[in-house]
Amino acid sequence: MASLIEWKVPPGVQPRTGDYAYDLERVLSAVVGLHSIIPPDAFTADTLGVERAGNGVLIGDGLVLTVGYLITEAETIWLHLSDGTVVQGHPLGFDGETGFGLVQLLGRTSLPGLDLGSSNAAVIGERVVVGGAGGRTRSLAGRIAAKQEFAGYWEYLLEEAIFTFPAHPNWGGTALISSQGDLIGIGSLQIERVREGGGKGATENLNMTIPIDLLKPILGDLTKFGRVNKPVRPWLGVYCTEVEDRIVIVGIAPKGPAARAEIKTGDMIVAVAGENVSTLASFYRRVWAIGEAGVEVPMTLHRDGVTFDVRVNSSDRAKFLKGPRMH
Repeated sequence: MASLIEWKVPPGVQPRTGDYAYDLERVLSAVVGLHSIIPPDAFTADTLGVERAGNGVLIGDGLVLTVGYLITEAETIWLHLSDGTVVQGHPLGFDGETGFGLVQLLGRTSLPGLDLGSSNAAVIGERVVVGGAGGRTRSLAGRIAAKQEFAGYWEYLLEEAIFTFPAHPNWGGTALISSQGDLIGIGSLQIERVREGGGKGATENLNMTIPIDLLKPILGDLTKFGRVNKPVRPWLGVYCTEVEDRIVIVGIAPKGPAARAEIKTGDMIVAVAGENVSTLASFYRRVWAIGEAGVEVPMTLHRDGVTFDVRVNSSDRAKFLKGPRMH
């Protein structure tokens, strides 16, 4: 776990205890380091790696909340707690729609869990702390820069993600802590945007955070069943990006629905079920509106100057993933 402990956030952006109305050290003690081992033959091994390291947050009852990609298909999870102990964890649940992952501590701890706050109540400009494993020197004092829609290339969409500035360098699974000292989000990504008022090429990095309000309706299901008990969205197995109001496929999941339909990297998606789509968000919403996982998805593609129709038999992405081993 050297990658989690042999670095520090620059002193100028570390949170200072006296700047907050809550007990900063106590709140940050709920943030843990997470290290997972994934089998080499796992579906996500090539894209996400066979060893993954990041952060998680104790939320009570031995539960650790993190970002799902850190624990997807994990066969072993180690949790490095703020009191110096190392405890094994069990990957309890993962929700592909929100991106949350849930781990059960396989041991006891007296460390406090972090209370869940309201991400909906968070406002742009609010002073926040992005908490990393290791306490104050590995955490970051920042502000909420934006709250807006986010569409990811892996068939992922949040209606309102939270974006914070400056960016935490070890963002995966970090705790977004509100000005009241409660948990309002889990760190997912680092993105780049054009700096306001900057010249050509002037950019800055932000963290994209999954809002905690999305967890509250599904926490019971994740704890009991390991996934959310509701109809599953259709998954195509495509990785896409937007290029000048066009959706371009930049990758295909091996043996996934799109691969079986002989869709290729470089194909442009023109329409879904006869409705033109020009953004990732409109593409995803149109696919998901057709039905549940397993439904046939008619698509219009453009390749090498030719426009043609194809029908993709969608699937449940979870069926391609290895389930957790029982302890």
